Amino acid sequence: MGTTPEGVHEEAAAKRGAFSSRQVFILAAIGSAVGLGNIWRFPYVAYDNGGGAFVIPYIVALLTAGIPFLFLDYAMGHRFRGSAPLSFARLRRGTEGLGWWQVGICFMIAIYYAAVMAWAVRYTIFSVNKAWGDDPEGFFFGEFLQAGDPGVDATPVWGVLIPLLLVWVAILAVMLLGVQKGVGASSVIFIPLLVVAFVILVVRSLFLPGAAEGLDALFTPNWGALTDATVWAAAYGQIFFSLSIGFGIMITYSSYVHKHTDMPGSGLVVGFANSSFELLAGIGVFAALGFMAQANGVAVGDVATSGIGLAFVAFPAIISEAPAGALIGVLFFFSLVIAGFTSMVSIVEVVISGVRDKFEMTRTGATIAVTIPMAVLSLIFFSTTSGIYVLDIIDHFINQFGILLVAVISMLILSWGLRVLPTFSAHLSDGSSIVVGAWWRILVSIVAPIGLVLVLGLSFWEDLKTPYEGYPGWMLGVFGWGGAAAVIVFGFLAAQAKWRDPEALSEIHFNEKGAKS
Repeated sequence: MGTTPEGVHEEAAAKRGAFSSRQVFILAAIGSAVGLGNIWRFPYVAYDNGGGAFVIPYIVALLTAGIPFLFLDYAMGHRFRGSAPLSFARLRRGTEGLGWWQVGICFMIAIYYAAVMAWAVRYTIFSVNKAWGDDPEGFFFGEFLQAGDPGVDATPVWGVLIPLLLVWVAILAVMLLGVQKGVGASSVIFIPLLVVAFVILVVRSLFLPGAAEGLDALFTPNWGALTDATVWAAAYGQIFFSLSIGFGIMITYSSYVHKHTDMPGSGLVVGFANSSFELLAGIGVFAALGFMAQANGVAVGDVATSGIGLAFVAFPAIISEAPAGALIGVLFFFSLVIAGFTSMVSIVEVVISGVRDKFEMTRTGATIAVTIPMAVLSLIFFSTTSGIYVLDIIDHFINQFGILLVAVISMLILSWGLRVLPTFSAHLSDGSSIVVGAWWRILVSIVAPIGLVLVLGLSFWEDLKTPYEGYPGWMLGVFGWGGAAAVIVFGFLAAQAKWRDPEALSEIHFNEKGAKS
């Protein structure tokens, strides 16, 4: 008779690791989705794209692209019970390269993401005595990062190198603990802590003078923006980047969930929890920016910004002037550290899981083989005086032409090339109160690709027309276009390597062959 499908599931879970419950999986997925972008990207994207009116394209994008694509990732990982490369290989051997492309993207993101976490760790401490003084911008780029002109410089910045090393030690420790005791437990602890810390920050910000003006700026609708294609592209881009979809994370995480878990229900919880946190972040950030605008006698639009500028320049300025500013600073940067850490764990797990599956390595062996080279490259490139420039370029290009591109291509291949959506629909609907039917297949095969192609096309045209941030062409070629191309080449070269256990590719056809195994 052989092994039953249920027995194969239990054996695979014991071998690869698994989340102990659906609740742990949901918290881990939320921990991955809620990252730096929720806090420092969404508020400004919303403000800059119609304010209150942006809620309409944002919700449309969530329902027509974000959650449907989340379901697609869940179906891949949950059905084929493997990392991104293994899941694609089990689906069709020729698509394995798509999984390794996603692994390569995660590798690239991890090495620079750790640097931002290291900055946030230092700034949590700086907030206590407002170490940046009267010139937060000069302090950040000068005294702290010691950034010179754009280029590549090997001069180490010890104030970044040491916390960056500590970040990697912490990541290594969590990853060595495994799926449940490391990945799962860190989210169970940190996500409630993040919510509590950020709610306190938001409440404190709402009582600052000028907070109402900041919220007015954020939520006052500009209905005319709804006729602008770039606003809709911004909504689809924001949803896509903030949900951790399309680059292997959710495929990996869903492979660690028990066979009979309600995946669509879990996806809805994760999707709406992520968007709720983004809204909370928007309220907190713009309440604080309203205070800053009033204190300086300018409009909110004059101080509104996003990304690194918001976190490490605008917020320190707010902290310096606000009553109980040190508390606001510690809560804000502590929130960045926690949100970044849970996201970082999920990014690194994609790479470890792929390597483990391919080469039949132990958890400890794969973790060390993956994390140590990541840490070394991270320290070489991002603890130097040129780290900020290399980081900015890689971040832009690997997001736009790595994550977006692999997502569009994989969606089209799964929908139109392999035509697996009906099979995935049945898998997702099994055991769920949500019927994932024709509506989902239409959204994944037609609506979501159109939305993402719009985002990708606009970004591509903009980067061809104007060199990103005015950086030298050679830097954009090497770290930008070159980095985005490198992960594609890596993906399809890695797929040519032989599997240590070729049987791994065929042992998992549970629904079709399990009874015959």
